[in-house]
Amino acid sequence: MRPFDWVVMVAYVGWIIIDGLHRSKGTDKVEGYLLANRSLPWWAVGLSVMATQMSAVTIVGTTGLAYTTGLRFIQNYFPLPLAMVILSLTVVPFFTRARVYTAYEYLERRFDVSVRSLASFLFLIGRATSLGVTLAAPSVVMSVILGWSLPVTVLVICIPMIAYTTIGGVQAVAWTDVKQMFIVVFGMSAAVVILLYGILQHVTFGQALSLAGATGRLQAVDFSFNLSETYTFWSAMLGGTFLMLSYFGCDQSQVQRYLTAKSIDEARTSLMMSAWVKIPLQLLILTTGVLVFVFYLFHTPPMLFNRAYDAQVAAGPRAGEYAALQQDFDAGIVARREAALHADRGAFVASDARLKDIRSRAAAIVKATAGDEGYSDVNYVFPTFITTQMPLGLVGLMIAAIFAAAMSASGGELNALATATVIDFYRRHFVTDADDSHYVFVSKLATFAWGLFACYVATRAANQGSLIEVVNRYGSFVYGSLLGVFILAILTKRATARGAFWGLLAGMAAVLTVATQMPWIAFLWHNLIGAVVVVVVGMAISYTQTAPVAARAAP
Repeated sequence: MRPFDWVVMVAYVGWIIIDGLHRSKGTDKVEGYLLANRSLPWWAVGLSVMATQMSAVTIVGTTGLAYTTGLRFIQNYFPLPLAMVILSLTVVPFFTRARVYTAYEYLERRFDVSVRSLASFLFLIGRATSLGVTLAAPSVVMSVILGWSLPVTVLVICIPMIAYTTIGGVQAVAWTDVKQMFIVVFGMSAAVVILLYGILQHVTFGQALSLAGATGRLQAVDFSFNLSETYTFWSAMLGGTFLMLSYFGCDQSQVQRYLTAKSIDEARTSLMMSAWVKIPLQLLILTTGVLVFVFYLFHTPPMLFNRAYDAQVAAGPRAGEYAALQQDFDAGIVARREAALHADRGAFVASDARLKDIRSRAAAIVKATAGDEGYSDVNYVFPTFITTQMPLGLVGLMIAAIFAAAMSASGGELNALATATVIDFYRRHFVTDADDSHYVFVSKLATFAWGLFACYVATRAANQGSLIEVVNRYGSFVYGSLLGVFILAILTKRATARGAFWGLLAGMAAVLTVATQMPWIAFLWHNLIGAVVVVVVGMAISYTQTAPVAARAAP
């Protein structure tokens, strides 16, 4: 980056951190530190809900995914409005009236402490792991720009994020989220304008769409019913609906956002705002990735965007083979460009397929030479475009947006992890009668500890494929089972604590079995499988008990 870009980036990130620390007022009490005294307006809560979900993973991972596969990922968000309506009518009033700090407190009131503790423990493990992936995304960006090792870039990002989240609590997180959403939308819109400018110098907009469509990248909906296909209409509307219900209804990082709202109506409004704004926003980001593909039809891309092992490959035993592939790639780029300019659809599709094969063979050489079977290229696509094609000033702003997006989303998740740790375990099982200052202090220690754990996971997550898929894959391992136990709690009066506990364990065992023994089943289906197994096993065990246990309503 050039000096002015550094100034823009440092100034913006510095402003985010300082403002976050400024928001620490009123956080000396537990409710102020963890729930902002339940005083935030609906629009701030709604933006915070979206920002917590739309981290740097979305900017880096989703654009890279769209570059390689197109718009199909948008199907994952089709069930979002339906899920938000269901949650607005069920869990929002339950949790708000119960005056709980965590979603899992309600499970003890409905069942017993063992169900609450198990559910909270599963959340902690799943969310802490996903948080590491959230932090890996901007670390990838910084490693590309600065040439630093991944562990160093992870620490550079984590330290300020852990600092302002630990000091400022949920208020610092929420108001940082609000500013971050505006910057992300502005930055992605600016990227689209620059991409269109670079594309329209060579072809018309209609021709650009035709080229993207020729490779299947504009196919947004797939109605085929195939359990091995990750993104189809049916996997989204069935598995995806369960994913959305469990993520927004059972994940403390999301529940805690709308528990900060002033009332039930404002909490509902914040969720519906997220439901209707999220899909167009996600489409904007996916479209950006598709436009990056079209842009590189007329501007020479690197054979591989992840250049971390270039020197090692050049000095390795297969350097000659790799160099020959580079020559073939350069010639293929010229052939594809000519076919695109002359609207020769058949030649264009054939040359694009050949380039895809060359890239695949080059990646195989890198994996073999570096000994890195987890080597991935997809997460480096958009960072490369930003740093090599965007104009002065916007580079710094985009990097700052990615950097701060990671901090705001990760801060929300850190705060949720600390809340569940202190409320569901420390205050419930260990120190039950301390004053607020003690619990706030322990919450800050928990925030710091989970931040360090997430930093470690981040160093391991960057090369597991598209980061947006990695996050959803991790989440799908526990989300369906958590949703199942809340279905038992809220919708079934006959369910018992024993049934809920063993049903939850059975759901996790079923998902683990499917994930390890039937990898051909796409991960979105794990959510449906986990929820169904929990409900079926939970109800079966409940009906074997002689004395029904009546549901205890939330106060």
